[in-house]
Amino acid sequence: MIKLEDITKIYKMGENEVRALDGVSLHIKPHEFVSVIGPSGSGKSTLMNIIGCLDVATGGKYEIDGIDASEMTDNQLADLRNKKIGFIFQQYNLLAKLSALENVELPLIYRGIPAAKRQEMAMAALKKVGLADKAMHKPTELSGGQQQRVSVARALCGNPSLILADEPTGALDSKSGAEIMQMIHDLHKDGNTIVIITHDLNIAKQAERIITIRDGKITSDIDNSEDMAESSNVKASDIGDNENGKTADFDGTGGDGI
Repeated sequence: MIKLEDITKIYKMGENEVRALDGVSLHIKPHEFVSVIGPSGSGKSTLMNIIGCLDVATGGKYEIDGIDASEMTDNQLADLRNKKIGFIFQQYNLLAKLSALENVELPLIYRGIPAAKRQEMAMAALKKVGLADKAMHKPTELSGGQQQRVSVARALCGNPSLILADEPTGALDSKSGAEIMQMIHDLHKDGNTIVIITHDLNIAKQAERIITIRDGKITSDIDNSEDMAESSNVKASDIGDNENGKTADFDGTGGDGI
């Protein structure tokens, strides 16, 4: 499914170089539910961008579903993203002038799917997240939790191989966040491969596998499948020391910086 071999990502800062990723190797099997956690500046956002084909590595090899994305052009990466990956973002990334239905349809438009078929697919996705009755509402007419549900519907409507969730509950209250996580669990039960990028240990512990990244390197890779979603399963010390001594998150922010 996902195969990264010795991935590096180097940013030039004047005369200096910043190694956002430093020799990362990672394999994720089909249908796995994986969380990637780390403090601000650890490299988790850079890792997400490469897994999501939003950026390319400086060195190393990346394959998704057996397709080598390492040397692809921007247009090829865009096509691969559209066909293989569904995104759930912290800030929803919905277009304000479009209805919920039209927002969900967008990836299908780029695939060239006829209007009647894509509306049918988009409505089915909205129904799955409980928003069929809100299909014609604009994002400003929806609550934060409802907007994130639209984002989930958009992610799954094209039946992607991978669902990549970047801090999916970061902008939500606890009740809405719990509802979104339940939807993500349901998507996993339906057979989807899920990768969540998070700074929140409580979210990370809901995955069957927890990967910690620090200073551009993977520092731990824990099998959490036996006790998945049990709050007492993983201690902060198990997945990397937190200098602030917190157990709920690493840095209290939704950002990564790198």
